[in-house]
Amino acid sequence: MLTAKDLHPAPGQKNITRVGFLLLDHFTMMALASAVEPLRMANQLSGEELYSWHMVTEKGESVSASDGISFNPDFSIAEAVNLDLVIVVGGVDITRSFTQYQVQWLQSQDRKGIKLGGICTGAYVLAHAGLLDDHDCSVHWECMAALQERYPKVHCNNRLFTLDQKRMTSSGGNAPLDMMLSMITNDHGSNLSRAVSDMFICDRIRSDQDQQRVPLRQVHKAGESKPKLIDVIELMENNLEEPISLDELASFVNVSRRQLERMFLKYVHCSPSRYYLRLRLDRARQLLKLSSLSIVEIAAACGFISTPHFSRCYRKHIGISPRDERKVAWDTDPAQSVHTSLVDEGLIKGSDRAKAALLSAQVEPSFGSVALQ
Repeated sequence: MLTAKDLHPAPGQKNITRVGFLLLDHFTMMALASAVEPLRMANQLSGEELYSWHMVTEKGESVSASDGISFNPDFSIAEAVNLDLVIVVGGVDITRSFTQYQVQWLQSQDRKGIKLGGICTGAYVLAHAGLLDDHDCSVHWECMAALQERYPKVHCNNRLFTLDQKRMTSSGGNAPLDMMLSMITNDHGSNLSRAVSDMFICDRIRSDQDQQRVPLRQVHKAGESKPKLIDVIELMENNLEEPISLDELASFVNVSRRQLERMFLKYVHCSPSRYYLRLRLDRARQLLKLSSLSIVEIAAACGFISTPHFSRCYRKHIGISPRDERKVAWDTDPAQSVHTSLVDEGLIKGSDRAKAALLSAQVEPSFGSVALQ
């Protein structure tokens, strides 16, 4: 077990960048590994200890990742001193996965001039603490709408990651790998970051200008790239609150309305109006589950002419009313639900992580969103 003394370099020891990872409940392991492994490999390839990494929880207690695997940290936040960078590792059910004590600690780190970051949904906590006001920010796309609506002073973008002098934020999945490679480039040069990338079999290092979510990836097959279709979908995604008419969408890409409809039927297997409606309902589902906006406000934010109209469309296409959707997401404690369900089924703690992870994920907007073929 490390002690706080391990964060203090010995006299004459070369300075290393000390990175603390604040692990929230149900953090995503993939995001954590994608951030830690480039640091390990940078040390290995350089033959020097350029970076150290330390797992931190609120009270030094173990914490479970979103897949149910438990982690024992190195420090409590009271013991984590002399860090150069603190990265919040978010994951599932982010709006209820952090405490006010953690928020206050992050604010205290900022006052000390320590650089702060967030990976996956970790930026949401930084935004809640007021630490991303007037900063550009990258966050997992599923969390973006809720963060934008609740914290309008934060400049959200759809990029894989965002780096500046005081903040570094990335989306989820393996995007933290690209962010850390960019940091290694800034700290120690591109030769080292390229070598780290090669060790992880990356065909290229993605930049902070790469987008985390390309609309309609399924049409980006060899020989099937449809830039006009992609342009229309991007226009739809950027105009959910005030939907654009199909005639205007067609005019934007210089095709007729009939040509636009044929294009959607061929490649998306539905009409453009139905696809547009689905985008608005998906955004509504994100806001219902991850924001505190009223149903009236959500209806307006997603371009519905009235709350009753929104409710009818939502029930018809999602299979549940907006009110019931919110009740499921907010009136149930996921951790307690998981514990109760496992006890009821006679499962021993830790013996069925997949079951526990699935139960915890029920509050996520994407839960059950893909039909099996």
